[in-house]
Amino acid sequence: MPRTQSRPALLVAGIAALTAVLVALTGCSGKSDKKGGAPTPDANLPAAEGLLKDSSTAMAAIKSAKFQITADGTIAGVALKRADGVLTKEGNAQGTAQVEQMGTTADLSFTIVGQTMWLKGPTGDYQQIPLALAASVYDPSAILDPERGIAKVLSTANEGKTEASETVDGQATYRVSAKFPAENLSKVVPGVTGAVPGRVWIAKDNKHLLKAAFDLPAVGDAKGGTVTVTFTEFDAAVSIAPPK
Repeated sequence: MPRTQSRPALLVAGIAALTAVLVALTGCSGKSDKKGGAPTPDANLPAAEGLLKDSSTAMAAIKSAKFQITADGTIAGVALKRADGVLTKEGNAQGTAQVEQMGTTADLSFTIVGQTMWLKGPTGDYQQIPLALAASVYDPSAILDPERGIAKVLSTANEGKTEASETVDGQATYRVSAKFPAENLSKVVPGVTGAVPGRVWIAKDNKHLLKAAFDLPAVGDAKGGTVTVTFTEFDAAVSIAPPK
């Protein structure tokens, strides 16, 4: 391993990435459809409570998903700028992340299989690290876990309001605003406190969660920002193996 890339530095960057990356929200690659994603107000929109409940049920059954995460602004405890990858219900994951590390941007590759995590920084080879070292900060298996992950976040949201019909990557959705208690959201977005305002985009046909955006407040010198998570390719065949 090159001297310029110490094991502690890589470990810190990797855990910071996973803390936000495997935000499971964790448990998402869609943006508002550029070909016609403008909101459509409708006085007859379905109630938010029912939509959130149905989406929670749908997401609890998901076995795998492709995700993308972006973080805009300066958010306390979140070094992530962008991440892409695939995640399974068992907690296995594979992907890449771009994080802020000591004032510079670093690109990381990560793989999680069972209780082991492999991390690779901008230089050098993969390093094998017990998942327990990262689990004290964030447990990636929570994202698609029906009792701890995104399904739980959706089912415990309150003050929900169905705002509009929109399209996300060409799919018809309902946009719902709500507040998400930190007690459950912190399993997906570590470090949050209080009731976090956010918006979710729920597919009209199968009630899958296609996109979620959480507004995180200013803390100290961090001015706050938005963490956006999008999911695609639900239940596709996924094979995640340790890097060679």
